[in-house]
Amino acid sequence: MDGAHDMGGVKWLGPVVPEPNEPMFHAEWERRAFAITLAMGMPGGWNIDMSRFAREDRPPEDYLSKSYYQIWLAGLERLMLERELIASDEIEAGRPLHPTKPVARTLTPDGVAGMLHRGGPTEREATGPARFAAGDRVRAKMIHPPTHTRLPRYVRGHVGIIERVLGCHVFPDSNATGAGENPQWLYTVTFDGAELWGETSDPNLKVSVDAWEPYLERA
Repeated sequence: MDGAHDMGGVKWLGPVVPEPNEPMFHAEWERRAFAITLAMGMPGGWNIDMSRFAREDRPPEDYLSKSYYQIWLAGLERLMLERELIASDEIEAGRPLHPTKPVARTLTPDGVAGMLHRGGPTEREATGPARFAAGDRVRAKMIHPPTHTRLPRYVRGHVGIIERVLGCHVFPDSNATGAGENPQWLYTVTFDGAELWGETSDPNLKVSVDAWEPYLERA
C-alpha cells in the first residue's frame, strides 16, 4: 500500500539525522510494547507481514503523529480487536473488563529465549526456476497494491541490475492478507542514484533493494 510509512526519497521529510549513541529503548514502556507485540503473535495467530500491515495501514496524520513504538502498540491493538481478543472499551479503560478469550497457544517465559534465537526463517522450497539471473536488467513495476508490499515507491518504474539471487522466500504481499505464503524468488537489485534521483544525485551513489520476482519485469 502507498502510505506515510513509505518515506524513502520523500523530499519534504529532509535528511535522516541519526541520534548519537541511541539506546535500544528510550523508555521502559517501549521495551514492554516490543515484548508484548512479540508475545501476542503466538496466541493471536498473525504473521509478521500482517503485523507490519496493521502498523502501516493508518492515515498519514495518525502515523506521523506517533513515535515508533506508539505505532507498534497501535498495530497490536488493531490486530487484537480484529480477532476479538480485546474490546474497544478495554483499550479506553487500560485494563481487562471482560472474560479472557481462549487461545490455542501462548508464549511462556521459558520459551522466550528459544523463540528469539530461532526467529522466523522465510526461505522456502522453489516451485519453479528463477526468471532472472545476476547481471540482468530489470524494471521495478509501477504497482500500487491496496495492502502490504515491500517494494518502495522510489524505485517503482526505474531500471536496475540484478546483483544477487537470494532464493525463494515467503511473498509478503500474499502473506499479509492471509492468502498463504505463495513463495517467490527474491533478488537484490541495484539502482544507480541518477536513475532514481536524476542529475542532482551523487554520481557515485548506488542503492540496493531486495525485490520479489512479481515486482520485476525485464528492461
